[in-house]
This record gives sequence, C-alpha cells and structure tokens, in this order.
Amino acid sequence: MKNPIAYCGLNCEACDAYLATVHDDQALREKTAKLWARLNHAPILPEHICCDGCRGDGRKTVYCQEMCAIRRCAVEKGIRTCGDCQNFEKCRTLGAILSNNPAAVENLKG
Repeated sequence: MKNPIAYCGLNCEACDAYLATVHDDQALREKTAKLWARLNHAPILPEHICCDGCRGDGRKTVYCQEMCAIRRCAVEKGIRTCGDCQNFEKCRTLGAILSNNPAAVENLKG
C-alpha cells in the first residue's frame, strides 16, 4: 500500500478490513462485520468488508465510504490527513480515535 495512514491517523495496514481484503480472509471479514455492526449500530455485512485503504482510489468498506464522518470531513476539506488540519488535536469528530490510539496522534504529527 502506498499511503498506509488513514485520514484519522490509524494505520490501514493494521486494520482488520484491509487485512481481510489483502489476504482474502472470510473468517476475518465475518468477525470484522459483526464487530463493526455492533459498534456502529449499522447493518454491516461480511460482503461490506472489502477495503484497499481509505485514502486510496480502490475499494472501501461500506463504513469508510458511507458512514465515517472523519473521512467525509477530510475529503470535503481536501486534506491529505487530519494532521493537515490546524485544529485536529481539538476536533470532536476525531476525538475518540485520538484518545484511544496514541499511535494515530503520532502518525498525524509525523
């Protein structure tokens, strides 16, 4: 993958959706769909778990393509990652990612 860091700072190459796609892992697709459906209160099915990375031109999961407010904001602003936004450390949309994933903060600063 050319740009493994997502708009939010997470590493796409560590994402279960990306890994399930790259390795064509149906069990991981099913596990990820079940978890994401529960976490997002949305009908996410295993066939929705197919992703080449959120910043690339390829396939996106239904969550990343349709539901992710972080990705939507970054695309609307035309920024490479949230790290290009002056207010990213105070962003409410990005808040849960930043508070739960210290590596994401470092990725966005780097």
